Amino acid sequence: MTHYLLSIYQPDGPPPPPEFLEPIMRDVEALNDELRAAGGWVFAGGLHPPGTATVVRQKDNEMLTTDGPYIEGKEHIGGFTVIQAPDLDAALEWGRRLARATTLPIEVRPLQHGSCG
Repeated sequence: MTHYLLSIYQPDGPPPPPEFLEPIMRDVEALNDELRAAGGWVFAGGLHPPGTATVVRQKDNEMLTTDGPYIEGKEHIGGFTVIQAPDLDAALEWGRRLARATTLPIEVRPLQHGSCG
């Protein structure tokens, strides 16, 4: 089995109101339950807004830290799910289902060497 990262891209700005967001979160949790039952769920997490990020980089033997995201844009990764699937087609199907549940774009990408360890 190969591990895949399902990245959830969301627009910058404030979160949608609860009456819009609550049904989406219910659908995502139901999908996570299905992933667990199928043996494909590894872990998932939501992220704080990009403004809470800190970037660390090395330049000329010196470590620099800057506040904010590494790249600014109109969208950002708002959360992710790591799954295991037998092949890319199966991972893409879970990605499609997550896109349907979240109503957001999902990037599906295999982890190098296929594992989390």
